[in-house]
Amino acid sequence: MTLLVGIAGITGQFGQLLTSKLLDAGQQVSVRGFCRNKSKLARNLSASSQVEIVEGGAYGQDQVAKFVRGCDIVVCCYLGDDDLMIQGQKVLIDACEDGKVPRYMASDWCLDYTKLEFGQLFIKDPMKHVKAYLGTKVFVKGVHILIGAFLETLISPYFGIYDSGTHTFSHWGEPGVLFETTSYGNAAEFTTQVILDKEAVGIQRFVGDTKSMDDIAKAYERVYGVKANVVIKGSAKQLYDERWSVRNRPSSQPNEYMAVLYQYYMINEQTYVGPYLQNLKYPDVKALKIEEFMRRVPLDQLPVVYSNPVTQRV
Repeated sequence: MTLLVGIAGITGQFGQLLTSKLLDAGQQVSVRGFCRNKSKLARNLSASSQVEIVEGGAYGQDQVAKFVRGCDIVVCCYLGDDDLMIQGQKVLIDACEDGKVPRYMASDWCLDYTKLEFGQLFIKDPMKHVKAYLGTKVFVKGVHILIGAFLETLISPYFGIYDSGTHTFSHWGEPGVLFETTSYGNAAEFTTQVILDKEAVGIQRFVGDTKSMDDIAKAYERVYGVKANVVIKGSAKQLYDERWSVRNRPSSQPNEYMAVLYQYYMINEQTYVGPYLQNLKYPDVKALKIEEFMRRVPLDQLPVVYSNPVTQRV
């Protein structure tokens, strides 16, 4: 029997990547996508006989109900402001409950936000709200995938960790502090297996690799043949103080301190996805190590790999 997978936000980067992985899974899978404008979907996906598209807005209850009808699982790939991530997902969840959709996969794919208090890493508060809301439902069961940090994002200019000009990796915290990372492609592979596994509900934990910056720098040297530097910017407490000093400025904007805030909750070990991972649950998927990731990406592309088209994700 064909599995009907609904993907809300299918035209986003992860939505398209996940669709591609599902179609490559070698099983009977059909994808029904939900988006505002189907012209943004990659041509190879929109042309597939296994893909159908329902156009509509996130808050249009009739359109959402049409989208989820008959689905075996609905996957949310929304990425946006708090209203979309909370209210938009509630519309989907309500439709799944009314339409007797067995499973709803929330738009998570991040560090373990369940260990955070509301307001700590406030950009993850919507995920906590959505998880709690799913817990109030009788029929639909929630699925939540935790993967640490996306590797492509961690080494992007946004985080300020990797400087391609000087081959330097900079971080806060103690020497040897560990970073949990998973590439976009690897996350989509694990997600595909969870979707295909009708018994998979609740929190699912997968991490591609867990390494210190020293280990990452050594892998960089082996792969690219250039000397890498590691710089420790300061302690976790200093990072915390830095975060508040920036946030408390009258003119400060979230983008000025969000990367610092995110890194703080990574290095203080509060949000680790491990150590009890489920990587071995799906033997068809191999966790992609950072060194292997680097071997697939040319040196000049490393700092911009996060912006690659989804078809080139590794």
